[in-house]
Amino acid sequence: MNTFRARSVAFHLAWPRTPIAAAAMVLAPAAWAGAPDFPLGPLPVVEIVGIAPQSAAAISRDRLPYAIQRATDRDVTQARADTLPDYLARHAAGINVNDISGSPFQTDVTFRGYRASPVLGSSQGLSVYLDGVRVNEPFGDVINWDMVPEAAIGGVLLVPGSNPLYGLNTLGGALALTTKSGRSHPGLMAEASIGSGARRRFDLSYGAVAGEWHTLLAATAFDEDGWRDHSEGRLGNVFLKVGRTAGGTDWNVALLGGRSRLLGNGLLPGGIEDAPGLYDLDRRAVYTYPDRTRNRLGQATFNLRSELSGGVELTATAYVRHSRRDTVNGDVNDDAGEPCEDDDECAAAVHPAVLNTTSSRQHGEGGSVQLAVARGDHQLSAGLSFDRNRIRFAQFEQEGFFTEDRGVLGDPEEEREPSSSVTGRARTAGLYASDTWQLAPGTWATLSARYNHAKVANTLTTERGVQPREAFSYRKLNPSLGLARQVNAAWTVFANVAQSNRVPTVIELGCADPEQPCRLPVGLQADPWLAQVVSRTVEAGARWHAEAGEATLSLYRTVNRDDILFHSAGTSQQGYFANFDRTRHAGIDAAGRLRTGNVTLRASYSYLAAVYAADGELFTGARNVRVTKGTRLPGLPRHTLKLGADWEPAPGWSVGADAVAVSNLATQGNEDGLVEDPEDGEPERRADWRIRGHALLHLRASWHPAPGWEVFARVNNVFDRRYESYGTVAEDVFPGGRPLAPGADDEPARFVAPGAPRTFVAGLRYRF
Repeated sequence: MNTFRARSVAFHLAWPRTPIAAAAMVLAPAAWAGAPDFPLGPLPVVEIVGIAPQSAAAISRDRLPYAIQRATDRDVTQARADTLPDYLARHAAGINVNDISGSPFQTDVTFRGYRASPVLGSSQGLSVYLDGVRVNEPFGDVINWDMVPEAAIGGVLLVPGSNPLYGLNTLGGALALTTKSGRSHPGLMAEASIGSGARRRFDLSYGAVAGEWHTLLAATAFDEDGWRDHSEGRLGNVFLKVGRTAGGTDWNVALLGGRSRLLGNGLLPGGIEDAPGLYDLDRRAVYTYPDRTRNRLGQATFNLRSELSGGVELTATAYVRHSRRDTVNGDVNDDAGEPCEDDDECAAAVHPAVLNTTSSRQHGEGGSVQLAVARGDHQLSAGLSFDRNRIRFAQFEQEGFFTEDRGVLGDPEEEREPSSSVTGRARTAGLYASDTWQLAPGTWATLSARYNHAKVANTLTTERGVQPREAFSYRKLNPSLGLARQVNAAWTVFANVAQSNRVPTVIELGCADPEQPCRLPVGLQADPWLAQVVSRTVEAGARWHAEAGEATLSLYRTVNRDDILFHSAGTSQQGYFANFDRTRHAGIDAAGRLRTGNVTLRASYSYLAAVYAADGELFTGARNVRVTKGTRLPGLPRHTLKLGADWEPAPGWSVGADAVAVSNLATQGNEDGLVEDPEDGEPERRADWRIRGHALLHLRASWHPAPGWEVFARVNNVFDRRYESYGTVAEDVFPGGRPLAPGADDEPARFVAPGAPRTFVAGLRYRF
């Protein structure tokens, strides 16, 4: 079945004000899925899940006080999505994707409005784990989706809310990925595909068992020219796991290596008043280039699971992880055209372009250990974790010139000058425990808590020289309490209250002084103290499960206190990170699946009210925005509807369709309805620059001509719908794609992330 097994539901807007309204929301899945009143009896299916990233505590899903979503490798494969983020965007309730960079492996994934993004400096709110190892990079908590070994993924688990057991940065949820093994996935799987934009991809996995030993090898190779200009990309990764199972003990060692070279084209400006913008003229164009990111990764992981005496189960994980990231970005020189008094300043002023390059080196190691035991009506678990990271980051600038198509060439007579750098260390220790006990037949309570202690130490080097070393410590005890009640064999209701936290990242601490502002996205000037973000989630809902299908409804409300946002320093293009009193994410997630005969239907709906919950003034990169309580957060749709169907018309044949519809988005920099900061005595310039909603249809089909063989094809955006997935306000210095006339003033414009046009993919898959 090609569905993300949605078991999730969520709520704020406002809680129902009457018992009748509350009952209607809880009972809605039954009417939607056509669920009969099943008699009491054994559950049709008992699903066992872990309660932590690499957990020794296995528990029935119906005892969990929150709504998880799960998928297997077969679900992902049969869905025929382009990438793992693309699969999540089509099948997981509450997930949306912003194509800010334009690369399929550099997407900005949001869940309930919280981000897992590769963009340095963006506010992250989701923790991501691979076999129990947290893969949020320590410098900025970013997620490099291109370094996830998709051919090795055996399971996907999406956990909602501020779950303290998943550690730091689990503000809106956690994504836990587990890999295959030779024992769980023996045999060969090979898949090759080609598609639009000269796309070529090859995936391979081979698992083998020899007595007590098991081995798995998986690899992915990807190459494309892309659908936009100057958008070539390629990547490759290899995953090797070797392990042994003897008696009640299973251990394995896994090695992961990857490297990529991806081009992200960024946003395009729309029209200014009656003049068409570059996006209006050619959505395949790029504004300026190059915009290149090179990632490299090496990781070694050791995992152990052992059954001890007295029914105690031990899980242990240790890892070493090294990553490097190098970027090159061609952009407009902000100093061009500035008045100058000496030869050096005048030389800088005549260069309209600049090449910004960055270099990141991150080294980390750590481990965790957990014990779990069942005693009477209690399922107990406790564990501890430790992570240590070392970071080196440097940023350089080289002045240059634009080509006719807005490419940037560095002036060979100008040296590459360092602008800022940082060396730092981060240590995080966590101690956690959980107890799920049976209060009465069919009723379970879960109490969890985690104590986090983090220390971040930085030494910055700026234009003023080497700055004094700064060190900050953060401590927080995060509790969670939930109840789950099995009403009958088909229905379970649940409620949960949880808290988690996120400590400031190096990029945020390095740009936190209003007296020494920096430029977005990666300038570093000073590192004053910032408060940690504390997130609290209240969630309630119900789930229905039967042989014919399943449905889930969740209502949630998450409040961030001391959120970290970018504020204005009162100077153009400069600002600093600071704590914002409060933001709020609340809404509803509903999902269901129904199988009848040879047809499987699925649907999910999400309502998200993500708002600033206090008054304040922010800096969005181009202008100051005054927000009031209730102002929408940008880039997040209120309504998302996902529909899917799979039909097996004959043995060996399968046809499927996916439809995704989203409502409009607020544009960053236009949250208050203005397009530029009003000047004294001048009227306000207002415009409705929201990103309009859209609906997309995707089709797929497969045929099994012989045992083990499969031929497949898919069409994305069947009707070639023109749409955008994100917007921001910025100054357009290339109106209509041409440089500004001498002496002309640049105008604010809405820059948008163009959505991909209709694309085709076809391939061959073999499984033995």
